[in-house]
Amino acid sequence: MDPERLADASRLRSRATVLHADADSFFAAVEQRDKPSLRGRPVLVGGTGPRGVVSTASYEARRAGAHSAMAMGRARRLVPAAAVLFPRFEAYGAYSRMIMAELATLSELVEPVSIDEAFVDLEAGPYADDPATAAAEVRARIRERTGLAVSIGLGRTKLVAKLASDAGKPDGLLVVEPADEDAFLLPLPARAVPGIGPATMAALERLDVRTVGDLRRQPLDVLTMTIGESSGTNLFRLARGIDERPVAVSGERKSVGSERTFAEDIFGTETVAAAIDSVADEALRRLHAHGGGARTVVAKVRFADFTTVTRSVTLPQPSAEPAELRAAAQQAARAAGITSSVRLLGVSFHNLSTHAQLTLAWDEDQVGAPVGVPAPDVPAGPRLLDESNGRPGLDVEHPDLGRGWLVHVRGRQATVRFETVETPPARSQVVDLDAEPLLLVAPLVVGSG
Repeated sequence: MDPERLADASRLRSRATVLHADADSFFAAVEQRDKPSLRGRPVLVGGTGPRGVVSTASYEARRAGAHSAMAMGRARRLVPAAAVLFPRFEAYGAYSRMIMAELATLSELVEPVSIDEAFVDLEAGPYADDPATAAAEVRARIRERTGLAVSIGLGRTKLVAKLASDAGKPDGLLVVEPADEDAFLLPLPARAVPGIGPATMAALERLDVRTVGDLRRQPLDVLTMTIGESSGTNLFRLARGIDERPVAVSGERKSVGSERTFAEDIFGTETVAAAIDSVADEALRRLHAHGGGARTVVAKVRFADFTTVTRSVTLPQPSAEPAELRAAAQQAARAAGITSSVRLLGVSFHNLSTHAQLTLAWDEDQVGAPVGVPAPDVPAGPRLLDESNGRPGLDVEHPDLGRGWLVHVRGRQATVRFETVETPPARSQVVDLDAEPLLLVAPLVVGSG
């Protein structure tokens, strides 16, 4: 394999016309937009029970150390003043559609990566000659239409555009021209390069690789011997800014997953269970990168005699909750009937959904809830609020006081802020649900255009 051929950049673009747009702290930002009293305050979106996980933390919460995928209990200890809210995927989806519609005015080639980010090929639209102006204008239109901040990166490849948008956060625009790529890329931590997870980074650190510049100095044969043929070759190219992936309008991804072949066959209930968790964790990282969740979990088991068995578990609705998906992976693996040595294990997630339900425990008595029991969410139509379906942050309506959002429910008393995106901030009010019933309603999504 010729390293010079692998590093050939002659087919790359000569201008920064690949755009990557990423909405800043998207779920939390939508909540702050729709709830005036939360603007400028720390917000955590996710589950509040003992197994709760942070889906998104606002920048105010991040400054105190909270971040996505952190246990909610720990995040609340770090940010005791934070508002903890249940995800409202109907609202997030509506704002996402507005953002994608604005990006579509730039080019016919828009590739959504998840609910809050997308690549755009400006070469396929009318703005190829002035990409920076196009990026600035679309950011302004998105803010005007949705009230949300979107960070944008421009580069000649998907790799550089994505890293540029990350570097421009929050609420930034960064253009990396081809002549400036090395100055931008080489000082970055190697961990910023797509495809370098914890295990790969640990292997690279043994080569004294800390930055992209360190990675670039590694010979191709050293990388392939250290992390494998495919990964080594890929990182050899990416470290040189070589990324020929096109911006493509493709169908919805069918599945994500991971599998591992063991250097020596493994056996034993505890050993296999630990290995399944490890493989599931890698699959979960890929699911998180895809965005949303999955409804079906498949375990693949290859025994020492090369017999391969797959089994699946299907949940009542899509889930993005790591503990639930790991438990489903364990259940599927047990169904495969592992009674002899195992050569390979795989975990994959199917029936993907961008707007996955976070099935998280909310109350102490839900800790032992069986896998697959969904947390309540807003139903399709209005419904009377009570303690069983009330979740902080959900939209409610009072016949006289109008629309607002639920702070919490205790017995037959609900604490509500009667405010919307169109009103000033409101103080909390306590409503007696026996005297003044409240309705759970769909989100009020307001955008221009």
